[in-house]
Amino acid sequence: MLKRSLTLASLTAVLCLSTQAQLPEPDGGTIERGVLPVRWLSEGLKCMEIPEWQVQEYNPNFFILRQSPCTDYEKPFIFLFFGKDKAMLIDTGSRNGNLAPSLQGVVKNWLTRNGRASIPLLVVHTHPHGDHIAGDAGIQALKDPAMPVTFLPPTDLEAAKHFYGIANWPTDIGHIDLGARMIDVIPIPGHSALSIAFYDRNTGILLAGDSLYPGRLYVQDFPAFQASTERLIEFTKGKPVAHILGNHIEQTITPFLDYPVGTIYQPNEHELALSRGSLLELEDALLSMHGVPQRMALRDFSVWPSGRQFAKPGDTEKYEKHEKEEKEKMWDHSQH
Repeated sequence: MLKRSLTLASLTAVLCLSTQAQLPEPDGGTIERGVLPVRWLSEGLKCMEIPEWQVQEYNPNFFILRQSPCTDYEKPFIFLFFGKDKAMLIDTGSRNGNLAPSLQGVVKNWLTRNGRASIPLLVVHTHPHGDHIAGDAGIQALKDPAMPVTFLPPTDLEAAKHFYGIANWPTDIGHIDLGARMIDVIPIPGHSALSIAFYDRNTGILLAGDSLYPGRLYVQDFPAFQASTERLIEFTKGKPVAHILGNHIEQTITPFLDYPVGTIYQPNEHELALSRGSLLELEDALLSMHGVPQRMALRDFSVWPSGRQFAKPGDTEKYEKHEKEEKEKMWDHSQH
C-alpha cells in the first residue's frame, strides 16, 4: 500500500511539472503552428540545382532561410519574423551568400499577400561570428522603400542592451515588440561573448544560435556557456517550446555521428529541430565535466571546447583536405 501511495504521489508530481508548459486541447490554444521541411536542399547531389537560399515558410508570418552549401559549407540558417508593425531578420548568413535578392523576394511576396506597400525591417544577430554577419553590408546597402532597414551592430554590447531593454547583462531578459508578436531576448554568452537566444511567443520557437543545434557546439567560455545553458532551462520552464532551432546542421541521422568540417554534400541529415529535452541533456553533459572542459559526443550534438589544447594532431590538415575534396565534387557528387 505504501509503495502504491508513493507511486501515485510521484506520478502526481510528474504530471504537475509536465502540465506547466501544456496548452488547451484540441488545437493548442493560441500557439501558431507550422511546418519544417522533410529534407533540405543541401542534401542535393548537384550544386547547379541548389538555389542560393532555400526558403521555408514555416507559417504565413515566420520564414526560415538556409544558405546554399555551394557558396559556403557552413550553410547557416537565418530567420525572418513578421509582426503587424515590423518584420525582424535574425542573422544575414555567411560569405558569398548574396542574401539581398532572396530576402527582398520573401518580403515583397509577404507584402503582396497581405495587401501592404511596406514594412520596417529590423536586422539583428544571434552572435557576431563571420558565418552569421557576412551579409550585413549587402542588407545595409539596400535602399528599398518597401522594407526600410534598422540595423543593430552585432559587436556593440551597449547598443544591444539599449535596443533590447537589457539593464543587466547577461542575467536580464530583453524584449522586442513587432506588433502582436513579442520576442523575448535571452543573453547566452559562452559560444561568443555576445551570443543571444530569441523566443517567439507566437510559435513557441526558441532560436538558440550556435549554442544548441544538431552539430558541434563550439565553446569559447566554458563557465559562461554552462551558466547560459542553465538560464535557458530556467527561462523555458513553464513555457511551451515547439522547437529549438539553431544555426546549423552538422549531424547525421545516425546517433553520435557528425559530418567532417568542410562538408558540402550532406545526405541523411539530422533534422534541424531539437527539443527542450536537448537543453537538459546538454546541461547534464556540462555538469559531468566538473568544470574541466572536454570534447564530448552526445546522441544529437557534441560539445567542442575551443582552443589548441583541445585539438587533435592533424585536425587542421584533415579538415583542409576534406574541404578541398568536397569543392572538387561540388558539381556532381553522384560521380564520386
